[in-house]
Amino acid sequence: MWDYTDKVKDHFLNPRNVGEIEDADAVAEVGNLTCGDALKLYLKLDADGKIADAKFKTFGCASAIASSSALTELIKGKTLDEASKVTNQDIVALLGSLPEEKMHCSVMGMEAMQAAIADYKKRHGLATDAVEEDDTHEGRIVCKCFNVTDAKIRKVALANNLHTVAQITDYTKAGGACGRCLDEIQTILDDLWREQSTAAPAAAPAPTAPDTAAYDALSPVRKIFLLNDIITREIRPLLERDGGGIELVDLDGDTAIVRLQGHCGHCVCASATLKNLVEKKLRELVSLKITVKEA
Repeated sequence: MWDYTDKVKDHFLNPRNVGEIEDADAVAEVGNLTCGDALKLYLKLDADGKIADAKFKTFGCASAIASSSALTELIKGKTLDEASKVTNQDIVALLGSLPEEKMHCSVMGMEAMQAAIADYKKRHGLATDAVEEDDTHEGRIVCKCFNVTDAKIRKVALANNLHTVAQITDYTKAGGACGRCLDEIQTILDDLWREQSTAAPAAAPAPTAPDTAAYDALSPVRKIFLLNDIITREIRPLLERDGGGIELVDLDGDTAIVRLQGHCGHCVCASATLKNLVEKKLRELVSLKITVKEA
């Protein structure tokens, strides 16, 4: 059974903005019913060019429904230019987290937004940016089971810093059925990251996290995503060694509200774990202002 956050459960059980917009200014469909997930997104703009209404209809799992619901909440009130910058990472951040195996649902939401913007521009004779192109119809089909192209694999890998075939499967489904394309996916990844390395050989390694000033300048959604990323990569694996776990529940100012899981959730040393491991690591990698509180 998947370990869903309370926010994912809420957006699944009480999805926002479900339905259709009859006189929509833009409509987009992504995914494929035969593959298990499909999303149709409707947008209505106001006189100022901002998204006044966004509705969706999704065929898929709890993560697909929750991601679609979160997407509509993120883009309402934004201009199309602002909405075009919404990423699958923003969707995951709003939901707290998603199981790695369900990350493709957040990617589907991002693709629906980009496709809807492209549809709006096509209707109004406007130029379409490359980021808004539909990868389903671009490039060469690599995974025939899920109709995933090499262009989409490269794009998603770059956007989410993916280096393994398993990660590509989690984010795109490619390779998740017959498995015949696994070697080809690995070749695409090897070539992609070799190109990136060659393109900037003298570039300094990216810091694990921004300094305090950079962190303070981030939006609340970006802060949540950053904290969740650090917890996932640096803290959770340490707790899992002892049969524990951790989930980021919310962020209140500079206070990260977390929930210890498994053995850690019932351990008499829980307070010490929060202070000496979780808070210490977040202060080390994110900001000295961070404090941690248990939900």
